[in-house]
Amino acid sequence: MSATQLASEMGARVIALDTSEERLSRARDFGADVTINPATESNVVQAIRDVTHGLGAHLSLDASSSPLARAQAVRCVRTWGKACFVGEGGDVTLDVSNDMLRRQVTIIGSWTFSTIGQAQCARFIADRGIDVDHLFTHHWRLDQADEAYRLFDSQTTGKGVVHPS
Repeated sequence: MSATQLASEMGARVIALDTSEERLSRARDFGADVTINPATESNVVQAIRDVTHGLGAHLSLDASSSPLARAQAVRCVRTWGKACFVGEGGDVTLDVSNDMLRRQVTIIGSWTFSTIGQAQCARFIADRGIDVDHLFTHHWRLDQADEAYRLFDSQTTGKGVVHPS
């Protein structure tokens, strides 16, 4: 959600994918121009190509760690495109020649970014008055942590925060 919110604010045309209709609705609220549900769309890569005039996305970001989603993130970008993986864990299987080499695709793994990058991001958010608090749909007390984790494990809601009291 935060990537959708920030990319949209930066002027990007955002295509958001999620298997939760609630999260797709939130993605539209955060500025997604197009939303695709991989649970109901039989060919995600083709759907992305269809809305990009057959070329594919310039950039893709996978935060799911799903092997299928990771492969689709690589396959949906255009020639010279870039795919970034930020979700922890999991594997991905690619046809290196077709998926990468022949299309000059760059794959980036990113776990975090530098303190300089974090400061730049914070300034960008502050300068534009971006409502990052809107990312949080739930607030929980510490004694509700079990319930909170059960809900967030369903991956159907926005972000949540657990407070000590």
